[in-house]
Amino acid sequence: MVFPEYRPRRMRQNAAFRAMIRETRLDAAQLILPVFVMPGKGLRETIPSMPGVLRFSVDELVKEAKECLELGVRAMILFGLPEKKDGLGSGAYNKNGIVQRAIRELKNKVPAMMVVTDVCLCEYTDHGHCGCLNGQEVDNDATLELLAKTALSHAEAGADMVAPSDMMDGRVSEIRSVLDEAGLYKVPIMSYAVKYASAFYGPFRDAAECAPQFGDRRAYQMDPANTREALREATLDVEEGADILMVKPALSCLDIISHLHDEFDLPVAAYQVSGEYAMIKAAAERGWIEEERVMEESLISIRRAGADIILTYFAKDMARLIRQTRD
Repeated sequence: MVFPEYRPRRMRQNAAFRAMIRETRLDAAQLILPVFVMPGKGLRETIPSMPGVLRFSVDELVKEAKECLELGVRAMILFGLPEKKDGLGSGAYNKNGIVQRAIRELKNKVPAMMVVTDVCLCEYTDHGHCGCLNGQEVDNDATLELLAKTALSHAEAGADMVAPSDMMDGRVSEIRSVLDEAGLYKVPIMSYAVKYASAFYGPFRDAAECAPQFGDRRAYQMDPANTREALREATLDVEEGADILMVKPALSCLDIISHLHDEFDLPVAAYQVSGEYAMIKAAAERGWIEEERVMEESLISIRRAGADIILTYFAKDMARLIRQTRD
């Protein structure tokens, strides 16, 4: 019997060999933990559709940030639950709003934590849409000023980076212009460059209490069937001054992540969204999958596709696993 000259299994026979030739590696410093911050004190609220994920009052968020740093997770992205909502989402750009207070407290108490902020109005509007309305339609151009005011208020509070997620045309340019005029040219923009109108966002809308009160967001978020449109959207954001391009959701868009990685020389981020997280958790609770292995495999696949940065609710769990593996 003639055997092949090269046998790939030679390099798979034990953990040492497999680790030695591993092509894709994941580090805790590449992870951003999404967190929900709410008014109050000493509060940690569970989210039924996202087991293991909590809403934090500002003081408890500080404790969470310290724990993250100890694990090697150096960045958080903040989503706020305001005390009141209105048609213009004024809580988003209130200098004393929930996110603005959280930023100041985090930068005061945990200065090593990179604070990223989601810039959108959906959590703050009483209608649940991502901008102000003209009748029952989101008014793109009128919304730009409010988004820029929101980003400016975050940067003035001390945010290290702002991340517009609204999908309004021209918002990166508007935000960049307002930040630069205020002397905040050092604050980078991580744009949700490719954000699809995905069915995977359901648990997030429960967590952030931001489901639309009528209609849906398909008139401004992208059709999941489109690839070339994703490249056009990303190109516009690059031209408008984005520093990082994000794809959302991640696992159903691995091809899009790869396209952006190959097409542009900016860092690419990907958001492993609430529905992706919840599916893994639900299947693991039923004993259908091994949660830790599926978590790791899903995150590695996002990195393998070309993501330099991953936003994931598994950030702390993955950081612990990375530390255990290295130890």
